[in-house]
Amino acid sequence: MNIQAVSRHTGGSVPEVGQPHTRNETACHDLSIRVRDLSLWYGDSQALKGLDIDLFQKNITALIGPSGCGKSTFLRCLNRMNDLIPGVRIEGLVEMDGRDVNQVKMDEVALRRRVGMVFQKPNPFPKSIYENIAYAPRMHDLVSRKPEQDELVEKALRDAGLWEEVKDKLHQPGTSLSGGQQQRLCIARAIAVQPDVILMDEPTSALDPISTATIEDLMDRLKKQFTIITVTHNMQQAARVADYTAFFHLGEIIEYNDTNTMFANPATRKAEDYITGRYG
Repeated sequence: MNIQAVSRHTGGSVPEVGQPHTRNETACHDLSIRVRDLSLWYGDSQALKGLDIDLFQKNITALIGPSGCGKSTFLRCLNRMNDLIPGVRIEGLVEMDGRDVNQVKMDEVALRRRVGMVFQKPNPFPKSIYENIAYAPRMHDLVSRKPEQDELVEKALRDAGLWEEVKDKLHQPGTSLSGGQQQRLCIARAIAVQPDVILMDEPTSALDPISTATIEDLMDRLKKQFTIITVTHNMQQAARVADYTAFFHLGEIIEYNDTNTMFANPATRKAEDYITGRYG
């Protein structure tokens, strides 16, 4: 975090490393993910620069900032999806349950089950609605018998607010659904493997306003069960759904704050200028 920027703009006390500048007293503050001095390079180009942040359980944390500032790159660090990109080099700590997820002996498949991902564009498998949900839990040996699979599929679709819309066409292709329904199917698929954390990379950017509102309502319900970390360019969405907001700029976290405070009285000039539309 750019501590100098925080203290210079507010004249107030400097927050502890990784902690938000102000706290949301209604939110849970049990630690989910601890990040310290995280840096990342694509070849010779540095994309993340010494990030420190504590992400809390059963909260929604929004990552905001201009395009290309490192938000999605940071998100992919949390479940090691950057490992799939040639030429990437990572330094620093990303810790869950006292273990660094970047350790060589870390089981990446098991990590990605615990830290699920929902992408910007809905990407259902080329399978039936039922198999979109049941496939991964079956592969992870979370269910085996058909009645167990049926129960899990129904629960995941209910939790994603999709059951009533698809219960009579479970064996139709997932790709036959509307865009908003496909994104909820992808969310149901993510939660079916019982993750601890759900990462969302601009999950509503390709959706219409009605579908966006549906996804936002769903996120608010899901945070009672899961930690949600979402990238968004929609300032109004961040203000509506997030408990905490981190403002990224040029690969750094400039400000990390309770969302209400961030939007009403940001601690840094850069965050204020971005939120009020002076740039970005």
